[in-house]
Amino acid sequence: MPNKPPTPPADLPTEMVDTLNSYSPTQLRYVAHYAEALASHKTRGVHLEEEPDSNEANERPGDLPNNVPSKATITIKEINDNRYYYWQWRDGKKIRSQYKGPVSADE
Repeated sequence: MPNKPPTPPADLPTEMVDTLNSYSPTQLRYVAHYAEALASHKTRGVHLEEEPDSNEANERPGDLPNNVPSKATITIKEINDNRYYYWQWRDGKKIRSQYKGPVSADE
């Protein structure tokens, strides 16, 4: 079975594909982590722009566990070639994490 690299999405600019192909696995994981955090941030920003008078910014997300602060963000960690979502937040000088669930195969 040949070991082929993944096929990039058709709508991804060639320059971006070339740049990503030049990165090391560690750099690609950093980019993936950043892209996921940026997408979450932009999604929250778009939602707030749609409803500027809403008090939702002060509400907790429905899937946020009680022991996780509302300032937590979702990160993806790769463990033994499997990817998992974790809630992550800063607690003083420490970074805390709590398991959220597996990343689905289509993501």
